[in-house]
Amino acid sequence: MAAIRIGIMGYGNIGRGVELAVRQNDDMELAAVFTRRDPSTVTVATEGVAVHAAADLENGAAEDIDVLILCGGSATDLPEQTPRYAKVCNVVDSFDTHANIPQHFAAVDAAAKEGGHIGLISCGWDPGLFSLERLMGNVILPEGADYTFWGRGVSQGHSDAVRRIEGVADAKQYTVPVESALEAVRAGENPQLTTRQKHTRECFVVLEEGANAERVEREIKEMPNYFSDYDTTVHFISQEELDRDHAAMPHGGFVLRSGKTAGDSPCVIEYALKLASNPEFTANALVAYARAVHRLAQEGATGAKTVFDIAPAYLSPLSGEQLRATLL
Repeated sequence: MAAIRIGIMGYGNIGRGVELAVRQNDDMELAAVFTRRDPSTVTVATEGVAVHAAADLENGAAEDIDVLILCGGSATDLPEQTPRYAKVCNVVDSFDTHANIPQHFAAVDAAAKEGGHIGLISCGWDPGLFSLERLMGNVILPEGADYTFWGRGVSQGHSDAVRRIEGVADAKQYTVPVESALEAVRAGENPQLTTRQKHTRECFVVLEEGANAERVEREIKEMPNYFSDYDTTVHFISQEELDRDHAAMPHGGFVLRSGKTAGDSPCVIEYALKLASNPEFTANALVAYARAVHRLAQEGATGAKTVFDIAPAYLSPLSGEQLRATLL
């Protein structure tokens, strides 16, 4: 059987992770990388793989790939890119602005149906794998409460927000679960928790020369939608310390459903992830779901999809017979 031809749009942290993930899957090959930069300035790790300008996708290059994995950001890239490219090929994205998922789905659905393709959105670990665990918890324990904790890990979006403050040269921000809140959920206490009670935020900031540390700290802690609802600690450190101690991008978290059966028996379901590299793990999830998208496309499906719409067997390179014999 011919290998699934994967295309990558955007060669940043996630794009490089997708390239690595494709190597782990014998039924896939990296067909092309697309970039908004000058292609001559981008060097990929896979020998023989061409780097194209993004515009080439709409000028015939999409015919050479089976699934395009979009590796841009959710703020401005994916809302424009996913519906745009769903018109010319099957696509997978990791759109993670939870509040805007319904409108993103609608835009991608219209575009994908127009082009006769599939657009899988919001694939990764949250949204993505954590979404599946929340669904499973709700249907198995219909009487109960959901809890999601993130971290301890680097939030790329929050780190970027800190870096945009005047006087900040560089920064990393960590999201940290409140351990007492997590343990109360695990104990089946079903606490009602505010945003501040579930997570804290910790910032490591490198100041530009002459910057006012007191002002920068105040701006961080008062930033709406990012830090104002959390207990936030700010550490000012040197660039050397940041590069030495905070170069990695770990993340993870926990999804719990605490409830009871119809017989009034208490139950807690817990799913956890501990990731040394957030972008590489996200990339692995995108690649697995690209396989499912390819299979659905071969069956003639079109339109937007989410992880809720994908049968687990479609993610695996194993046949149904092999899955039943080894994993069921």
